[in-house]
Amino acid sequence: MLVVAEEEEEEEEEGSCCSEEGEDSSNVYLYYTLGERWIDYLQRTGDGGLLRHLRPKMKRKSENGPDGRALSPGKKLCKGSDYGRTLGPCTPSPTTTFGDLRNAKVGQARRRRIPSVAPPPELQDWLRTFQRWSGPEKLLALDELIDRCEPAQIKYMMQVIEPQFQRDFISLLPKELALYVLSFLEPRDLLRAAQTCRYWRVLAEDNLLWREKCREEGIEEPLHLRKRRLLSPGFMYSPWKFAFLRQHRIDMNWRSGELRPPKVLKGHDDHVITCLQFCGNRIVSGSDDNTLKVWSAVTGECVQTLVGHTGGVWSSQMRDSVVISGSTDRTLKVWNADSGECVHTLYGHTSTVRCMHLHGNRVVSGSRDATLRLWDIETGQCLHVLMGHVAAVRCVQYDGNKVVSGAYDYTVKVWDPESESCTHTLQGHTNRVYSLQFDGTHIVSGSLDTSIRVWDVESGNCLHTLMGHQSLTSGMELRDNILVSGNADSTVKIWDIKTGQCLQTLQGPSKHQSAVTCLQFSSKFVVTSSDDGTVKLWDLKTGEFVRNLVALESGGSGGVVWRIRASNTKLVCAVGSRNGTEETKLLVLDFDVDLK
Repeated sequence: MLVVAEEEEEEEEEGSCCSEEGEDSSNVYLYYTLGERWIDYLQRTGDGGLLRHLRPKMKRKSENGPDGRALSPGKKLCKGSDYGRTLGPCTPSPTTTFGDLRNAKVGQARRRRIPSVAPPPELQDWLRTFQRWSGPEKLLALDELIDRCEPAQIKYMMQVIEPQFQRDFISLLPKELALYVLSFLEPRDLLRAAQTCRYWRVLAEDNLLWREKCREEGIEEPLHLRKRRLLSPGFMYSPWKFAFLRQHRIDMNWRSGELRPPKVLKGHDDHVITCLQFCGNRIVSGSDDNTLKVWSAVTGECVQTLVGHTGGVWSSQMRDSVVISGSTDRTLKVWNADSGECVHTLYGHTSTVRCMHLHGNRVVSGSRDATLRLWDIETGQCLHVLMGHVAAVRCVQYDGNKVVSGAYDYTVKVWDPESESCTHTLQGHTNRVYSLQFDGTHIVSGSLDTSIRVWDVESGNCLHTLMGHQSLTSGMELRDNILVSGNADSTVKIWDIKTGQCLQTLQGPSKHQSAVTCLQFSSKFVVTSSDDGTVKLWDLKTGEFVRNLVALESGGSGGVVWRIRASNTKLVCAVGSRNGTEETKLLVLDFDVDLK
């Protein structure tokens, strides 16, 4: 709606400079609204320059002043008063009409907007009469005229008025401020803004702008750190934007892209794949056939078979080209994955090495002999022995400072490895502890008693008991305050460990039909595997099922997905069966995008 308002009247105050009511009004204000948002109107001086911005009250009539207070009759509003907030002296200036503004845009020649209709004979007389009226009289006439217009005529008025007040505020701002404004846009809206005009596209390609968008999404580096390449004359492509768009396409490939036939890596005959590691383009699988195999995730070839254990391999860790394995033969072995050489054999445990955790050059191993040992993998030396559990150690976490272990004696213990002392024994579970997560502050333990407990590592206090699963919690993953747990009851739950609240339960018609065997999650997705022979993709935030990534034909009749490991672009699945219905193998699915 357009409202033309002259300056209102107010009481004469001591020291003010005001004119009498009969004097000619010299300043016209244009108020403009689109929907419910007001646009700053402009007051123009005699030379047509922009004088000030003022946000008016949403008033149609002119009986009140700009601040909403009633004005007394008899005096004109002084331009030097608090109402006016002018930037210059109190000097009158000629009235600027809307026609002046319109003609300044379209050129000096006035164009008739409806050329097919002849002007009514009375039009000029009517306009001259309108011009003779005072400002308040003109407002009253416009008010009455608007009330008598049909909606189509009001729409026409808006179409005439709107273009005169459209301003590209981004182009009017300094570049730094313009980029700051654009930084509040979502990436999708930023891409749309780039289509507005040439200058907006230049701003929308800003490398630092897209770096912040990448950081919000957890993208740590621009694509290949390559030189900025020329898109077209005057435009440089942002490496950070390229990295963001590439990641978006990768995410869409996970979510809905065509599933390309996976690479099939056959090995270990018909034995069970007990442990799986995946880093870079190297995959390491361990089996109860006493061996480990090193695979290329790119070619699918088996590049090394690590032979030396005399019992089944049940635990492993990997960092770069170093592989550590634990076996039923009561030893750990340190391997060079490039050469296949066994660098060290670590003796000391008196039963199966069931779990381990690598940090830097040290690894902590847990055994069915109820002890834990801290080793230096470069020298092969046993540095410390931690004794205190009275049953098999099933899971262990190590952050370089503290060791946390869970055992079949229903307890979780916190250790200072340097002094070989147990600083806390966390009691509360009523059955075996099978899984652990530790972030340096919180310990999360999963048990056969169906509960998950969150502990404070410093005090040893139980902060939360997470109830909801119906069976053994066999696998968990913790990032920040988000915990994802997989259970033998076939469900997966997402928790906030700070509040103890269950955020989502991944179930429904498409849920797993048997025990969850393994899981992994990112900022957007949860990937889960099961004894039912499937690998499923879920939305982390909503808990909704996205789709099956793997569905074995033998699923439900013996086919099992034992382990999964995922990177940003690849998923590795260890599959097989215990009844011969599914051949033991690795499946490698690729979700990367073509960089051309």
